[in-house]
Amino acid sequence: MTPHKNPDQLQFLQNCSPDPRRQFLQMGESTACPKGHVCLREQDNNSHILFILDGKVQIYNLTKCGKKKILFILDSGHIANDNILRNSTSVYCETLEPCRFFCIRREDLLCLMEHDFQLTKVLFQYQERKLSRLEHQLKNTLGSIYLERRLASKLWKLARDFGLPDSRGTLIDMDLSITFLADLLGAPRETTSRICKKLADQGLIIMEKKKIYITDMDKIADFHQSQQKI
Repeated sequence: MTPHKNPDQLQFLQNCSPDPRRQFLQMGESTACPKGHVCLREQDNNSHILFILDGKVQIYNLTKCGKKKILFILDSGHIANDNILRNSTSVYCETLEPCRFFCIRREDLLCLMEHDFQLTKVLFQYQERKLSRLEHQLKNTLGSIYLERRLASKLWKLARDFGLPDSRGTLIDMDLSITFLADLLGAPRETTSRICKKLADQGLIIMEKKKIYITDMDKIADFHQSQQKI
């Protein structure tokens, strides 16, 4: 089990000057949320920035048809908000398991950023990395990429980020229902179920209830990068 992270262990604070670091910790507070709690809603005003201390969240949008499209799965050390400057948000944030957040008022954080350029730089670098990940996902949404390869890529990334060694390969340490995978893939549930069965029949994954094991990380990576279609 991953040890609980304290606010002073956040990566964003490691290169800050002592005074802004101390002020950051004094201005914020830790809060706990149960599984399934929606912390952020699209177009709602939110006066706080949420730093994830423990647990995992899903960041998603809703399509015009009301279907969920998952953008990110974030865990400890990440920021749940999609922006820092504006009070309104353009995404939803929902906990996938019990979570703890370190919450700090947006105005207080911006004030600290004005006085500590290193903090500002680190936060901008973080947002740039998140934008880069989103751009990569958009490229992989093209119709020319087979759904099998897209799902293989997403499962490989989940195993890389949240994987645990297991006798059967790498266990993705989170519940992965067919519905959740369909939202992650942006495909119908029936199609996603069929693709999962194909990947399992090829020996790339093992599915047990809501748990998925990647039998060989290199093999599934090779499959994603190839032009192969099952």
